[in-house]
Amino acid sequence: MKKLLTTALVLIHCLVSLPVYSASLPGIPGFIDEMVVRHHFDRDELVNLFEQVNHKPSIIEAISLPSTKKPWLEYRAAFVNQARIKPGLVFWKKYQHTLARAEKQYGVPQEIIVALIGVETLYGENAGHYRIVDALSTLAFDYPRRADFFRDELENYLLLAREQQFDLLAVRGSYAGAMGIPQFMPSSYRKYAVDFNGNHKTDLLNEPVDAIGSIGNYLKAYGWLKGGRIAVLAEVGSVDYEGNSKEVRNLSDWRALGVNPKFKIKQDLAARLLDYTVTDGKEYWLGFNNFDVITRYNNSDFYAMSVFQLADALKIAHNKKAKKHLSRHR
Repeated sequence: MKKLLTTALVLIHCLVSLPVYSASLPGIPGFIDEMVVRHHFDRDELVNLFEQVNHKPSIIEAISLPSTKKPWLEYRAAFVNQARIKPGLVFWKKYQHTLARAEKQYGVPQEIIVALIGVETLYGENAGHYRIVDALSTLAFDYPRRADFFRDELENYLLLAREQQFDLLAVRGSYAGAMGIPQFMPSSYRKYAVDFNGNHKTDLLNEPVDAIGSIGNYLKAYGWLKGGRIAVLAEVGSVDYEGNSKEVRNLSDWRALGVNPKFKIKQDLAARLLDYTVTDGKEYWLGFNNFDVITRYNNSDFYAMSVFQLADALKIAHNKKAKKHLSRHR
């Protein structure tokens, strides 16, 4: 009896371990038809491709439990720490001329670009382990809530691979299909990636210089204001403003409601009131246009604040190093 049970368990394990191919998912044949008609792909090549694409339930699980469900302090600690500050300073030093050029061209501060790459991929060290085509196919045909979005991204991925001449089955990235050093979705890659090193190819998978320029271009395209504020700490009165983080008001209007920035700034600036739960209660911030531009990279106020605070920590550490260097050479 024990031997039979062991054999049964082994068989079950083998069956579970077998890959589930995406070709069996409803919607794939119609998608292939559309790609052949609209973009002149070879039908046999696409059929062969999807016969090798795996449907991954783990991707559905991952996207259904985003990290922003964590408490703020736990979320922040994952990104604003020495494990990202120290290599961030190394990255900044290595690409200082490229970062300065990107800031001049796109108006995005160097520390913001460094922080984004730090948060996204630890400066290119961790770009993700899911095959992009598996991730996008799984989400396009087995995640109804955002199926249209991921179907569009899958279409863009096929087009991008044809344009860039890379192996569709080889590229790996996040469970959501983001790819490369800056973690661009395929549509963003096609629209905003730039050849910033001038070698006549746009490679966000392997070339940090292209990634730096592309992030600058992306943020500028979404409305980044050169020299504009990102966020400032605020003090609030006795009124509870929790839940009003989507309301945009001029600072003069916020002041009338008892919300005051801790620094003196122009009254005609528009901002949202943000609140974060910290150890001793609530911490309030006013988030401006450039804060909202960061959320276009990832639609999360936790994410944008983590990028902002990591950038601030990087800038402080970078300036300290620069002052030490100057004092030694005087």
